[in-house]
Amino acid sequence: MPEPRITNLNMLAQTYDVLFVDQFGVLRDDIGPYDGAVAALSQLASAGKRIVILSNSGRSGEYNAARLIKLGFAEDSFEFFITSGDVAFDILSRPGFDVSRGARCLTISSGGDSNLSDRLGFVATQTASDADVVIISGSEAERIPLTDYREMLRGAAVHGVPCYCTNPDVHKLHNGSIAPGAGSIAKLYEELGGHVTWLGKPYPEIYEHALRMTGVAERSRVVCVGDSVEHDILGAQTAGLDSVLVRTGILAKASDDELRNIFTDVGAAPDYVMRSFGI
Repeated sequence: MPEPRITNLNMLAQTYDVLFVDQFGVLRDDIGPYDGAVAALSQLASAGKRIVILSNSGRSGEYNAARLIKLGFAEDSFEFFITSGDVAFDILSRPGFDVSRGARCLTISSGGDSNLSDRLGFVATQTASDADVVIISGSEAERIPLTDYREMLRGAAVHGVPCYCTNPDVHKLHNGSIAPGAGSIAKLYEELGGHVTWLGKPYPEIYEHALRMTGVAERSRVVCVGDSVEHDILGAQTAGLDSVLVRTGILAKASDDELRNIFTDVGAAPDYVMRSFGI
């Protein structure tokens, strides 16, 4: 596996026209923006680069964009904010979807979010055994043990209720540490015997959605920037796009040897590595 090259945003801007940029771990943590990220995004946009924020968030891109702007990012510093929640809504609202409006939906999320279920016209239920469909869009595993999540989901899994994970992230940032993400909860559902449809990075639908939104045909002009090998780098590789691993976020404390082991385990390595998202 080739050794990734060291780079920075100035160098990337000379090679690529479009940047698909991850949100958490690249631009910000769960508290606020990383140093230099606000200015860097604005400078890239001012230089004519097309910026798409590509996030494994179960919430909508509109919601996430508004939150990013409240943190100080300029509204004109990115062209689109695309989330796995947006892609899930696009797919699940198509004709022929096997769960109809009015279906009883158990949503596992953070902060009580039920946006996707509401948009699809589902009826909320808190009981797994009553559910017709399960949506896993977020995690509060920093305060709710995974064993509790397992019991919450058991009744749906054993009855074969379809589950849609709209945030595949296995880990998430919380108060400077790492906690299990929605993807870890969805894996519990599979362990219980349930079937999960995964939507978001590293799966191809979110990249195809972003390419359609931007109208980009030449993939060699696109680079993906992320902090997760398992999601951002593998997803870019699967989509035939170049990638950059930023040494902030979930791998900030990983050594070079640990990174190489992760590349081998995941079966994907970035084309570039850079210290942080800053110019």
